[in-house]
Amino acid sequence: MADSEPAMRLRGLRKMFGRNIAVDQVDLEVPKGSFFGLVGPNGAGKTTSLSMAVGLLRPDAGTAHLFGVDVWAEPERAKALVGVLPDGLSVPERLTGRELLSYLGELHGIDEATVCERVQELLGVLELLDAERTLVIDYSAGMRKKIGLAMALLHAPRLLVLDEPFEAVDPVSASTIRTILRRFVASGGAVVLSSHVMTLVEQLCTDVAVITRGRVVASGPVAQVRGEGTLEEAFVHLVGGRTGGAEGLSWLASSSE
Repeated sequence: MADSEPAMRLRGLRKMFGRNIAVDQVDLEVPKGSFFGLVGPNGAGKTTSLSMAVGLLRPDAGTAHLFGVDVWAEPERAKALVGVLPDGLSVPERLTGRELLSYLGELHGIDEATVCERVQELLGVLELLDAERTLVIDYSAGMRKKIGLAMALLHAPRLLVLDEPFEAVDPVSASTIRTILRRFVASGGAVVLSSHVMTLVEQLCTDVAVITRGRVVASGPVAQVRGEGTLEEAFVHLVGGRTGGAEGLSWLASSSE
């Protein structure tokens, strides 16, 4: 595994669903030690690209490498390097958080003592110890995101790939997650996250890529991609959108008369 290899390298990724091209020749490199944001409109291909990058969805064409390991040629080796928090995570809900993490540790082949130690520490850091006897089915949205992050971290990966990790999360839980992710990057890990919230990406990320209509239209350090304005302004310009709301809906004003 060469030291010069990026944390993630995607080349020519393509995926079609029927006649619809969801991802169209995506090329992307995520540097080691980076906090990388992937942004784009709804339906732009973010989730599909990330799913192919980590081995959850087989591409129609192209390659995905994690630290130089081919995701599809050596799936076990590649998946040991990455922790994934997919959007709409589905987990066994009739278990407590501790039971879920302990079960996952066994699936990863981690020895029992190590699993117990890591589970205790993760539940503590993620402020889930008070929910010791609560089943996952009764978790709030924020708790679900945090237990999902714990699942992604349990096997000590070198890369985290997180799809909308802050969606529907309360401010306290969001602050906890941000702190953990910053610590992960500071310790030498790399994070890739997708988000619709430009201010969040601007605050957290060192690098960013903009994807629209299944193609990457800009990629690089955040300061380079945003230029002289904000990331949101650059994003609107790059995806060819325009801010709406200036016209129409005149009938709303009349409702107050």
